[in-house]
Amino acid sequence: MTRHLSASALILALTCATACSRHAVEEVETKAPSPVSTITLAPQTVEGVVAASGMITAAPGADWTITAPEHARIAEMPKAEGDRVKPGDLLVRFEIPSLHTDVATRRAELQAAEARVENAQASVTRLTTLFEHGVAAQKELEDAKRDLAEARAAAGQADAALRNAQQIESRTVVRATFAGVVARRAHNPGDMVDASKDDAILRVVDPDKLQAIASVAVSDLARVQPGQPVRVLVPGSEEPEPGKVLTRPAAVDPTGVAADVRIAFSGATRLAVGTPVRVEIVSEQHQHALAVPPGAVIHEDEDAFVMVAGADNKAHRRKVTLGLTTPKLAEITSGVKAGENVIVQGQQRLPDGADIAPAK
Repeated sequence: MTRHLSASALILALTCATACSRHAVEEVETKAPSPVSTITLAPQTVEGVVAASGMITAAPGADWTITAPEHARIAEMPKAEGDRVKPGDLLVRFEIPSLHTDVATRRAELQAAEARVENAQASVTRLTTLFEHGVAAQKELEDAKRDLAEARAAAGQADAALRNAQQIESRTVVRATFAGVVARRAHNPGDMVDASKDDAILRVVDPDKLQAIASVAVSDLARVQPGQPVRVLVPGSEEPEPGKVLTRPAAVDPTGVAADVRIAFSGATRLAVGTPVRVEIVSEQHQHALAVPPGAVIHEDEDAFVMVAGADNKAHRRKVTLGLTTPKLAEITSGVKAGENVIVQGQQRLPDGADIAPAK
């Protein structure tokens, strides 16, 4: 009875071992290679970019908002919104009767002062002759000279007052100081306006001198320097406009989160003042670099790896050193070489030496 059970157990064990062995072989034989996508490494330029939002604005001296010198009525304003202007063109003529009256009064005061000077000078000349002949006293001559000095001082003050009044009066006629375009017209002839920056009448800008002002995060300012190339991107347009960093702030508010960076266009821009834009400031450029999409890199603690597709159709795990990393590219400075195929899809959880089927 014991022998019979042992023989049966032996037969059962052999049967199980044979079945298990066959099942394992079938698993190895039917396991398919893992599908992957690869890229072939080739030297390229990797750029570090500081991205920011911005606004199109006129360059300093190319943007002029006209206001009234004081409460006035607009007598003439020949230029419409969108019209081009050239230096010397009439933009606005104000009607301010009080200014004309003031100029007339100051002119009359100057004429009276000049007449006093003329009389005082004649008196000094006459008394000098009389004094030399012993007819006039010295005190009379000194008094005449004092009157002449006072008359000259009064004439100088009257002349300064007239010039000041004329300068103010000249502001009643505003002419273009540079070639540009009327960007905004807020009033019409006959309107009464106040001498306030909030009561703008016309705004003239030079469309050939436009710039962009980008609001750059304070943490990124150290990467921004004058002269760096810039791409200005407009929503809805695929073609960026080239430019360069013109200025960056010399000091920033320690409590602020962003600071203004001024950008000059490389040529004439099609954009208008006030257009919101996105800018990409190229802060670093590594040429002839090897790079892969950031998702192709496998990170384990402080180490980085990529999977290389070998000629044997197997995945080979490589430890690499990373350089400049951007949202689009991760530079690899060591661990791979040009011409090798790096797996960019399907590499996650892929063991070293695994069979692969690269996509054609």
